[in-house]
Amino acid sequence: MIFEKDDILVMAGDSVTDCGRMYEQPPAGWRSFGDGYVSMVDGFLAALYPELRIMVANKGVSGDDILLMEKRWDKDVLALNPDWVSIMIGINDVWRQFDGLLMHVQTVDQQAFKSTYRSIIERTLPTVKGMILLSPIMIEQSNDNPMKKMLVEYAHIAKELAVEYKLIYVDIQARIDAFLQELNEFILCSDRVHPNNKGHAIIAKAFLDAVGFDWTRT
Repeated sequence: MIFEKDDILVMAGDSVTDCGRMYEQPPAGWRSFGDGYVSMVDGFLAALYPELRIMVANKGVSGDDILLMEKRWDKDVLALNPDWVSIMIGINDVWRQFDGLLMHVQTVDQQAFKSTYRSIIERTLPTVKGMILLSPIMIEQSNDNPMKKMLVEYAHIAKELAVEYKLIYVDIQARIDAFLQELNEFILCSDRVHPNNKGHAIIAKAFLDAVGFDWTRT
């Protein structure tokens, strides 16, 4: 596994990462993990690798697009002196282009998404051991859905940047799509964006697989 003893892992993103975490708690404090994949990742790392004493901090903020996340990056992420940083961002950058039309909200086009993502990576890499980029997801069975088609394009940007900077990339959407070959989207989600515990289990498993987690440990 890539993590070493006393490593700090900060997991940043939007509501899928946030998942109801208590903001007033200190990083890695009681109820600071939320009820989603971050909590599951922390639980498995602590349970199966207790000797490593890995600190996991949830820095997801509900409603964030990449521009909002970038504005709080120094305070929320770099200030924790992480060894590893994971990012799962993009669904709001896409979603606002569909549900925000009558609100005239600011939207993030692909060029702004890529340039901001690049800036975040370049600010972070010199201070960490590595970064892990997770694809944004939409829990939608039809690949012809306009919003899902756009989301795939934004996910491709994240993948391109991961390849360019030699980062770990985790294709969460591929895992979701494989599940949807067997069961309906409503098993995972009611609004096609915010997963339930089953959806978060898929995300956590994909993340841990990507970092070399040994599932045979006891």
